[in-house]
Amino acid sequence: MQDIVPHTFFLEALLKKMENHRDEQQASKMKTYMKNHFEFYGIQQPLRKQVLKDIMRQYELPKGEEFYQLLQALWMCEERECQYLALDLMDKRKQDFTAVQIPLLEYMVQEKSWWDTVDLLASRQMGKILLEHRELMESKVEEWLSSGNLWLQRTALLFQLKYKEQTDWNLLFACIESLKESKEFFIQKAIGWTLREYGKTAPQRVMLFVEDTPLAPLSKREALKHLK
Repeated sequence: MQDIVPHTFFLEALLKKMENHRDEQQASKMKTYMKNHFEFYGIQQPLRKQVLKDIMRQYELPKGEEFYQLLQALWMCEERECQYLALDLMDKRKQDFTAVQIPLLEYMVQEKSWWDTVDLLASRQMGKILLEHRELMESKVEEWLSSGNLWLQRTALLFQLKYKEQTDWNLLFACIESLKESKEFFIQKAIGWTLREYGKTAPQRVMLFVEDTPLAPLSKREALKHLK
């Protein structure tokens, strides 16, 4: 009989407990809110976090490669809360993520893609890794921009979202210049969002950039929302 690896024990226990809390009425509401892109258990964040906490009391969280296999297994699950659980677990082990995990994060950005997961992957995990490996920033941004993938392009805009004074503003502005003519709502919105956030650190620089750059109305409106 094939041995069951540790991450499988953890995964099966977690999914069983999630299934026990399934709420079809709430699932329908959550599915509608997410434009019917995903199925749901109908479990809201407080209960989801409690379920994970309970499982972690019973089972040791897998380490090393087993941990990343657990994340991938959760990402492949049909119910959206499983992707949220993966993100919860990533926050618990965020110190372990290095440049080696960039392909895994890129996979997650491109699979089961929507703003609710992509924005966290970009601004948290990817942002942390590239801040620690600044030598990779330019090549990664160039790769994502040329990929033609909406969500990788959004990642290129948002990974510096929390950098503040550490923002490579030349790279950020170049990225925006490359995408400023996009008709995609999620790109236009991300341009405005990242400029608005950087504007809290360098308002004059952002004001001048917006004045000198022909941006989509949505991008411009979002960028200047809190700037006078």
